[in-house]
Amino acid sequence: MNRRARFEEVKKTAPKKPTNVSLSVDLVEEAKRLGINVSEACQSGLAAGVKKAREAAWQEENRAAIEWWNDYVRENGLPLAKYRQF
Repeated sequence: MNRRARFEEVKKTAPKKPTNVSLSVDLVEEAKRLGINVSEACQSGLAAGVKKAREAAWQEENRAAIEWWNDYVRENGLPLAKYRQF
């Protein structure tokens, strides 16, 4: 199961925790006027921020391996390239 599927599964089944956040009064009023669920919008935005931070952390943690692999391919070509059909 990929990370996205795991996160979606947790998101749907995880209990919710009451949390205080400070939001612009005008923005909250407009969201309510437009029928936007503020809690769900906040959760979606937070989930997007967490996803972005996880991706950045993964890239940083794996930077050396990615650079090594890219150097290897530049010097040696792709492994099994002779079997490619295109």
